[in-house]
Amino acid sequence: MPEPFGFRVTHIDGAARRGELQTPHGVVQTPAFMPVGTRGAVKAITHRDLLGVGAQIMLANTYHLYLRPGSDQIAAAGGLHRFIGWSGPMLTDSGGYQVFSLAKRCAISEQGASFRSHLDGANHMLTPEKATEIQAQLGADIAMAFDECTPYPVSSEEARRSMELTARWGHRSRTRFLELKESGDDHVMTNFGQVQFGIVQGSVFPDLRELSVGKTMATGFEGYAIGGLSVGEPAELMYDIAGHTSSLLPAGGPRYLMGVGMPEDLVEMVARGIDLFDCVLPTRNARNGQLFTRTGRINIKGARYAVDDQPLDSECTCYTCQNFSRAYLRHLFLANEISASTLNTLHNLHFYLDTMRRIGEAIVLGTFETFRQEFHLTFSRRLRSL
Repeated sequence: MPEPFGFRVTHIDGAARRGELQTPHGVVQTPAFMPVGTRGAVKAITHRDLLGVGAQIMLANTYHLYLRPGSDQIAAAGGLHRFIGWSGPMLTDSGGYQVFSLAKRCAISEQGASFRSHLDGANHMLTPEKATEIQAQLGADIAMAFDECTPYPVSSEEARRSMELTARWGHRSRTRFLELKESGDDHVMTNFGQVQFGIVQGSVFPDLRELSVGKTMATGFEGYAIGGLSVGEPAELMYDIAGHTSSLLPAGGPRYLMGVGMPEDLVEMVARGIDLFDCVLPTRNARNGQLFTRTGRINIKGARYAVDDQPLDSECTCYTCQNFSRAYLRHLFLANEISASTLNTLHNLHFYLDTMRRIGEAIVLGTFETFRQEFHLTFSRRLRSL
């Protein structure tokens, strides 16, 4: 029998936490970064590659999998783990962000979000109940409640309306989730070890974040996520709001910051008590030729790399850095070779996941603040790309 869900904090250094997240498909050492496998695959690399760079958990996208190939087909195959051949832990988002950002003619009501598919223009309605049912069919270890991601900038009044709608949707998501768990029907829930996280909204307003925490915790979830950040607000404001919100969440439960972000953001958010992260940035930037190193970012298409026989990062142990030069990677990128995306993605994900590993080690040793300061001396969003 798979182990039940659980979380325990093993080490604390300031507000930074080292922990263990137990799921039916294995243990995740936190803090952890989740590579984004939008359609059940991380773009440009295989699951074997993903394991090779140290990934512990993958994120998949409810909206995209619902539209293609369809959650019914995935459930008939035994759930997402079996369908895509991934045996490790997995989280699925609720699809809300993609409905608002990708779908055509999206309309929000109390019932849910009606939209036209970006694939074929077909009409759909995604409600809190429907999003919960789709995720139950997918069978990831962690499912997210349906929420509305508040844009930035936004007025306090609009942020409050959106936050309160998210709270009501969260309650409906939870009610349906518990009904599905109690049903015992493996046709509608392919992983009965699945748990559900609630999402805190409230934009950049501390009072609304506090209200949202109270409403979300009153509903009761196995874990809590902070949504609606990294949507255009200044970095320092994002740090302040995330830190304030994190401090209000249960000390004994996992805290997940959605959609963040740059490497320095991960360091700063761990310093504010966050345990889980996801972002498309390392894989998307890799495909666009922007690569991360311990001394900053490299735009590999730059002419200066045409005859540069150095690795991307002399201290990096990834397959790309151990075998290929900057000049060769530039050549592949400019020649539009598929292997350019593969090698760049391997490196960027290794950089992110190795950074998380080093953060965890520093927390265990009680040297996280030293690590944090040294990291910012060499890598910063404020430094120009090389």
